[in-house]
Order: sequence, then C-alpha cells, then structure tokens
Amino acid sequence: MAPTITDNCEFECATVEATTTTTTTTTISGDNFDNIDNFASSGSDSIEQSNELHLSGEQQDQDVQEQQQQQMPWEAPGKQGLYDPQNEHEACGVGFIVAIDGKRSHKILRDAQTLSERMNHRGACACDNDTGDGAGVLASIPHGLYVKALAKQGVTLPDLGDYATGIFYLDEAQHAAAEKEFNELAKTLGLEVIAWRTVPANQAAIGVVARKSEPLSRQVFVRRPEGSDEKTFQRQVFVLRKRASHELIKPGRRFYICSMSDRTVVYKGLFTSDQLWDYYTDLKNPEFETYLALVHTRFSTNTFPSWERAHPLRVLAHNGEINTLRGNVNLMKAREGVMQSDLFGDQLKKLYPVVEPNLSDSGSFDCVLEFITMASERSLPESVMTMVPEAWQNDKTMPQEKRDFYQWAACVMEPWDGPALISFTDGRYIGAVLDRNGLRPSRFYVTKENVLVMASEVGVYDVDPAQVTLKSRLKPGRMLLVDTKEQKLIQDIELKATISKSRPHSEWLQQKITLDEIRNANVLNTPQVDDLAKLPASQRGIFDPRLSLFGYTTETVNMLLIPMFKNKKEALGSMGNDAPLACLSTFQPIPYEYFKQLFAQVTNPPIDPFREKVVMSMQCPLGPEANLLQPSAQQVHRIWLTNPILSIPDTQLLKRNTHRGWRTKVLDITFQYNDGVQGYLDCIDRVCREGVSAAQAGYQLLVISDRGAGIGGKVAVSALLALGALHHHLIETLQRMKVGIVVETAEAREVHHICVLLGYGADAICPYLAFELAQALRDDGVIGPEVSDKQIYAAYAQAIDTGIAKVMAKMGISTLQSYKSAQIFEAVGLGTDLVAKCFRGTQSRIGGVTLEILAKEGLERYQLTYGKTSPDTRILRNPGQYHWRHGGEAHINEPSSIGSLQEAAVNKNLDAFEAFKKTTLESVRRCALRGQLDFVNDRQKIDLSEVEPASEIVKRFATGAMSFGSISLEAHQTLSITMNRIGGKSNTGEGGEDSDRYLNQDPNNSRRSAIKQVASGRFGVTASYLANADDLQIKMAQGAKPGEGGELPGYKVTKDIAKTRKSVPGVGLISPPPHHDIYSIEDLAELIYDLKCSNPNARISVKLVSEVGVGVVASGVAKGKAEHIVISGHDGGTGASSWTGIKNAGLPWELGVAETHQVLVLNNLRSR
Repeated sequence: MAPTITDNCEFECATVEATTTTTTTTTISGDNFDNIDNFASSGSDSIEQSNELHLSGEQQDQDVQEQQQQQMPWEAPGKQGLYDPQNEHEACGVGFIVAIDGKRSHKILRDAQTLSERMNHRGACACDNDTGDGAGVLASIPHGLYVKALAKQGVTLPDLGDYATGIFYLDEAQHAAAEKEFNELAKTLGLEVIAWRTVPANQAAIGVVARKSEPLSRQVFVRRPEGSDEKTFQRQVFVLRKRASHELIKPGRRFYICSMSDRTVVYKGLFTSDQLWDYYTDLKNPEFETYLALVHTRFSTNTFPSWERAHPLRVLAHNGEINTLRGNVNLMKAREGVMQSDLFGDQLKKLYPVVEPNLSDSGSFDCVLEFITMASERSLPESVMTMVPEAWQNDKTMPQEKRDFYQWAACVMEPWDGPALISFTDGRYIGAVLDRNGLRPSRFYVTKENVLVMASEVGVYDVDPAQVTLKSRLKPGRMLLVDTKEQKLIQDIELKATISKSRPHSEWLQQKITLDEIRNANVLNTPQVDDLAKLPASQRGIFDPRLSLFGYTTETVNMLLIPMFKNKKEALGSMGNDAPLACLSTFQPIPYEYFKQLFAQVTNPPIDPFREKVVMSMQCPLGPEANLLQPSAQQVHRIWLTNPILSIPDTQLLKRNTHRGWRTKVLDITFQYNDGVQGYLDCIDRVCREGVSAAQAGYQLLVISDRGAGIGGKVAVSALLALGALHHHLIETLQRMKVGIVVETAEAREVHHICVLLGYGADAICPYLAFELAQALRDDGVIGPEVSDKQIYAAYAQAIDTGIAKVMAKMGISTLQSYKSAQIFEAVGLGTDLVAKCFRGTQSRIGGVTLEILAKEGLERYQLTYGKTSPDTRILRNPGQYHWRHGGEAHINEPSSIGSLQEAAVNKNLDAFEAFKKTTLESVRRCALRGQLDFVNDRQKIDLSEVEPASEIVKRFATGAMSFGSISLEAHQTLSITMNRIGGKSNTGEGGEDSDRYLNQDPNNSRRSAIKQVASGRFGVTASYLANADDLQIKMAQGAKPGEGGELPGYKVTKDIAKTRKSVPGVGLISPPPHHDIYSIEDLAELIYDLKCSNPNARISVKLVSEVGVGVVASGVAKGKAEHIVISGHDGGTGASSWTGIKNAGLPWELGVAETHQVLVLNNLRSR
C-alpha cells in the first residue's frame, strides 16, 4: 500500500495502550541541523553533515560529561532530548487566615488545615498516586513550642523577637559540614547560632516518590545581637540567608533554606495538602500557636516536582504564571550595574545575583520582592504595587495621585506580567494582589471574631453567615492587606492612596521628557530631511535597490505594506502556511523568519486584545534607568513614548539631540562588501565594543543604524543580529540600564519583525525604508496623493500597534513594557553558537545555521542587488512565499501534485497516483522537518503476514477539524460519510453538527461525525451533541493561529449555519481566545470531568498546538485525566487571521509530537 500522506492533518498521539516505546533508527541527511537527533533518536549510522555546522568537539565532550554527572536522588531530571525543565508550569490553590488583632491561637492553624485540605483538588498526584506536587504552610513563629523543644536539648531560647529561625533541607551525609560552614558564616556577619534541631517528621505519611527524595529537615536558631534594632536584625538575617544560598551550595550537597525570619516560619514539601499535616508533627502540637497561616497546594504539569519548589516561599505564595519572566530576570541582572544602597553599602554586591539560578517564575518573583523590600526603604505592599501594577494607562477614573505613582513606578521597573494571585506576608503585613486582568479567582470573608479568611475559591472554610461582617472578592489589580501591628484591615483605596501620597510623585513627573519637548527644543536646529530627493527617479519607490538588498519582495509590498498604509491595520490571510521553514528556504530569508512566536495554552489564558483593550498599553519609557533602591525624581528622567515606532524626522532629531544634557551615539552597522564574511562578524563585535564604551562614557541613547547600506560598496549586518548581540553584551557587562537602544533599520517592516526586535532589546524602532517606500508610492498615486507624511507615519504606527497587541495578547501579556526584552520566541534552525551570542536563553532545539551562513546570505543579497548581472535584477523579486510561483519557493500543496491527485481519484489512474506520491514527497523534503529524515535500509525485513492489512490501518485515520461554516455542508458531510465507510473518524470542528446527521442514519451513508469538538465559543454544543460522540475533543488552540480566537463574519452566517450553531442568521460569531472558561490546568481538568459526566463512553481528547514546552503542558493534561492528545502543527488552516499569526506562530508538529512523547515517557504518563 502507498505511504499515507499526513500533511496538514492533525497528528495524533494517544495516551492509551502504548506502554513500551520502540525507537526507529533513522539517518539524517539535513546539512543544516546539529541537534535533529533530539527528535529522531539516531543510531550509529552515518550522518552526513558539513562539519562547520556542528557543535565543536569540545562542546560535544562537555555535553557528554554533563550527562554523565550523577543525578542526585533529590534532583529532578535535567535537560534531555526535547525536554527542558525551564518549561515547567504550575497552577495552585492558595489561601490564608489571619487574626487581624494579631492574637495567637492554635485554632488558626487548624482552620488553615481545613482550608488546605479542601483545596486538595487544586493539587495533583504523581504517577504513584500518593505523592502530591507540593503543599506548605507559612505561620508566625510558635515561640512556646520551640522553647520546650530546645529545653529538651538543654538550650534556653531568648524572648520572641530576639532570635530568627528557619528550616533547611540538607542530606544525611553532608549536613554536619554544611551546618559548621553556616555557623562560621554567621559569625563573620556578627550573628551567633544558638542551636540546631532536627524537625520531627513522620515518614510513613508520604508517598513513594516523595520518600525517594526526602531531605533531612534541620532547623536553625540565630540570636539577635545586643543593641541591634528590629530592622537591622532582619537585614542581617536576610544577608546571612542570601550569602549562605550563594556560597554554601556545592556539587553533590543538598542545601536549601525554606525561610529565615524573626517573625515567620515555613513548613513545606512534596505532599498532597492532607499529608502536610501528618508529616510534620510540630503542626499537630497544640502548643503551635499562631496569628496567621498562609497555605498553598500545587499542581505542577510535570510529575517530578521537587521538595524545594513547593510554596509558600520566603515572602509569598503564588497561583499563576509570570509570562514575561525571561525579560524581568535579564533586566534585574542588568540593574546590578546601577543599583546602590545606603543600607548595605559595599555589601550589596555580595547579595548578587538577586535572582538565584534555576528558580521557577514564583521563585524569581519572590527573590526580587524580598530584595526590594529589604534593600530600599519601601514597605512590602509598595514593592508589590511596583511589580504588579494596575491597568492605569487607560483608566480615566483613577485618582491622579495614584496614576502618577504608577507612572513613576513604570520608570523604575517594568511590570511582572501574567495571570496571578499573589499572597504575600512578612509577618507584620499579610495580603493578596490580583493581576491587572483579574485572571485568577480570590474571595475573602471577615468574621465577628476579627479573623480574615482569603482563598482562591469559595467553600474552603465553614462559617455561620450570621458571623460574617464583610464578604467580597478581589477585583483586577486590587490589593487586600491586613496590618497586624496596627491591628486593622486596609482596603485597596485607602492603602494605595497612602502609598501614592508618601512621596511627591506628581512633582517628580514634571521632569519626565516627551518627544514634543525635544521637538520644541530643537526647532531651530532642524534641517529639512528629504532623503527621497537624493534618489534619482529610476531608483525610487518599487525600483529602490535597497528593497532587494533587505529582502523585500513584491508580496511584501502589495500584500502587507500597502494595506497597512491604506487601512491602518494588518492584512488578513486565510488557509494555512505550507511554505518551507526559513532553515530550508533557498531564497536567503532574513533572520526574523527563523523565529516563531510563543503563545499561551492551558496553563494560562491568552487575552482578547480588542474586547479587553482597557488593559493593553503600548506606552514605554526610553533611556537610562536610575537606581532602583533610591526613590527619587532622577528615575523619571526618561523619554516617555506612547508607542515604539519613531518617524524619520523624530529619529533624526534623537540622533542630534542635546536637550537636557543628553547625548546620542550612532552605531553604524555597515561594513565594506569586500571584507566578506569576516567583515560581517567583525562588525557585530565592533558594535558591541562601541556600545559598551558609549554607555561607560555617559551617553544616554544608542542608535543602531544601517543608513549607510548600499552607499560606497557597504553592506549592512542584520539589525536583529547586531541588536541581540549588543543587548546581551550590555547585560553581561552590567551597562544595559545606562542606555536606551533605538534601531534605525530598513530591514524590519512587518509586525513580526518589529515584535522580534522589541523582544530582543529594542526600545524604539524607525523602519525608514517602509516609510520612504510609502512616500514614493503616494507620489506615484498608489496611496492617495492627499496623504501627508505625518499621516503615513501615524497609519503605519497604528497598524503595527494593533499587530503587536495581538502578538502580546497570545501570550497573555498586556503591556509593551513587559514584552520588551522578554524573548517570547522559539528559534527553528539557528545554531547553538549563534543563539549563545545574539539570543541567549532562546530555545533552538534542532540547531542549524551559523552566523557565517547568515553573513554569506547577506552578502548574496548585496551581490544580487548591486552585482547587476542582468537587467532582470533591477525588478523586485517575487519568490512566492505566500502564493506558489513556478521556479519560486517550494510549497507542500503545489498545482502539479493536486492535479495528479484529482486525476488519480476521478479516473482511478495509478500512474497519476505515483506522480502525486513522488511530487508530494519531494515537496515535503523541501519544506518540512520530517522530510529531512530517511528510513534505514539495512535491517531485517518483516514478513508481510505480520503487517496489519490496509483496511485496519485506515481505521486510525481522522480528518482535520474543519467546521461547517468554514467549509460547505456538502464537503463536511462527504468527509463524514467517507470516514464512516472505512471505519475512520471525521471531526465536526467547532461549528456544531445538526442533530438529523447523527439520529436515524443509514449505516452505508452515515453523516455522523465520530469526533465532536468543543471550543470556547460553544457553538451548537447541546446535551444530545455531546451524547452522540465517540470522542469529545476540547480545542485549546488552533494550529494556524494559536492564541487567537476565531470569527465568522455576519454575511457568512446563513440560516443553516445559524440553526446548527444555535444562533441568529446574519450576526457575526466570535469564538474568543480560549480563556473565558480555561484559565489554568485545573479548569481544564474540571471541563474534562464535566464532559466525562455528559458522555461516560466517549474518549476525551485535548487539542494542543506544537510549541516549546508543549510536552510539559501535555503531561499536565494527562494528569488532568484526558485520554487522548492531539498535537497540531503551525501549518494548519484557518478561515481568516492576520498574516503574522498564520506565518509566525506555532511550530512544526514533528517537534511537538516528539517532545510530547518524550516528556510523557519521562513522567511515566505515556501509558495513561
């Protein structure tokens, strides 16, 4: 039988039967990949590759050594195959109980136990079903209990407040040495360790998996020095813990400090929420009296969560995700170059890095929050407000003082953005804050006993309604706070008004700089800029040679740019993306094409950028950042931009600007063509050196410019490569916060290009060639002749803003300030060394092209443009990246193969089928990753009698999910009838299915679809629809446009479609991004449960889209009890989406299926 062509189908990976895994040995003949064996386990067969593209020998040896380093029993698996622990996600239940008057009792702890146990469904179990993903409690120090415990050791504990305590995770073998070193470190800091105690624990209470990695829990007590006040002592203890965490960790030694404080203590571990209370016997002791208890229960997507990663952390417990983490952490590192503290003086450097390595998003947030509170004169609530601001930019009703505080805070630090409920406490304050979108639930009650209970859901605490004095929920961006010292509950309005008035923020903001101010200051200093006038008529507009030099095509101009200038929005496309990946293209793609946008699925929700516009913002400060730890007017001495696109005159202005003593350094990223590839590499290094010396010399702005390209034999380095290398070099040398970076480039023109530049460190961008092209097209009458330059800039900026908002929203990010530098991309086909130099921290899993290859392609474009081999080269190329063209870029679906298929099907012509097979396999080889794999021929052949007959194999086939509405009723029904006849399955798509198709059907012509899809629009989903399905598929994302919702315009909603979808003819139907019901992994688990109840016989399937980390999400889905997982590729189809989404989001399904399989096996979940 001929091989099945699976292009554009969804590739399925069922999590049933297969308990054993067999790996097919494959040889790889893809010259451009160094790590492709990650996804096809390669045997010892010959692998043809060009050596220059390979990891150098040393690198390979180092990798082997790393793998051989023994994994300690308490460590989770490291990076292997396509699994990377950095892609971990978690979702949680969190709550706290506090006596507002600070009165201690044992009842608070017992109530916290009830709270925690009732959130058990929020946690998850590992493959042994009795190990939780983590649970813990943070309480105030039970002084009476510890006095008695230490008296048994013959030690007298000082009064409460005169000592600090904390629990350490150590190991039997090395604990004595670690404790001795800790004691010595404490001594050098002027602190004395009173005693150590082993925390009593009941090992029988925990699961098998947890027992394997169980630590030795040791508790330390440290005396407060004579004459030291409370604040000073707290800072000394903070320094001791920070330095111990940096200095006492050694290979093979377990060393982790759960918390160290003079007010609070944390008990946590790898438990379910009820095991926690049985494991630590301290928690059962009636002497354990506390006035607050913060509890947390964790659902990790993986089954190897660790003891260390359980919450509560030192000052917080967190339910949610920080989507902008990589940027936040990078910029925090860069701030080490500009931070100074009166409180710590020279000791401050000993506290770096602020964010300790290998932490989760919550761990990183915890480090920064604690650091800001300890190292500056900010209270804990103010630090939280700075890191998680409300959506203040578009809120007209917000009091001016509060707006001014938030704008000042935005100049100090970018928001940590993502759906989050953060509960925080330092022993005096305890409170909670919700992210600006309010995408996590939080409810609270205050009782007559003066106790406040907050939890991430209702029903966790029984209280007589007559006893409740106040009950409410946290609203988006709002904060709830109890101050146990002042003995009062402080509501959001009062709290924030107090903090806003604590300093003259409004006065300070008078000193911020705007573009208008700079324009006015330079009004006499502005020469007329008219670069167009310099070009002869034969080189203007579409004949401009720079277009070809920077890789523009006629499709770029006609399909993308002209609609932006005319309609102020990005053009829509439809169908899918069957063009080759950039690393397989034969037409010198520019580096942006190698990047794919990441998106949120399951573990956090995408946002709807249009209907939730109020939370989105493009405003950003530009220029040097002042000392984070010293609030002052200095921090607002930055240029405030309303969006990241700069017009040509504004860019020229910034280059010459000397207003308020600012200076700008222009970094030229061009070099002589004759210097060849080496010149390209040297140019990048020169830009890095010049950038650092300019930052050290006190320049405020760096402008990366390729204006010189094409003049006097000069070629430009890709602006993206120059920017990425410079940005990371400045972070490493701690100079990044001293300068703002503006990119003046002809290379960037599409929304995706702008997003990639912003993601890798640009603060503002001037795409001058796109503007100059628009001006020439206006003069040629293509765009209305009445349009002024200003309108051109405004139209383009608006189109780009809308596009960026859409891209950010896919990942659940609301502010451009958080998106900048956050690197929310995966690279496909970029080599390891190149990524390390220019895009550090970006995932590029199959390796690929080197800097030398990109340099060579840049030089080729110059040769094509200025080499003038034939008059044809004057005309802009059209390789057919969007629409197939003869002799152009390959496409999987090309005319000759479709023609052959039609001929084969209609006339049963076997020769035509052979031709179809041949051309299709050739297209796959030229376009897709799977085309780079070959079958091995030297193994023993299997006898045909052992192979299933074709009639059995086809029963596993399923059609793609195409809804009635996106295709006609005839096509939809024909697919169903065909699949039913061969025993396969057809999929309804999200548009529902009319009941007469599944009731009373003729067996030979049954129009019933076996797979019924449920998406966020819930179109046509009725009880009978769910009951008449073999598979119920939850659509979490769509391959063609992951992270976006769908839309069927009103004019397409006919009477039949409206009847099927239970809606009204002529009214447009919107399927929002899947967040109105799936906020997190537990919500998905709940929907799976509901669907099982509606049809106990159906198999529940979840459709995900391939991206880095999809395997980790899939293991969470398997733990949520789904029985089938579909991994869709980036090349799926759609009725309508912006070209940015179709071309640049999502990854090939080959990577997704391989990663999902590997991670499920690693987790022992593949058999589920």
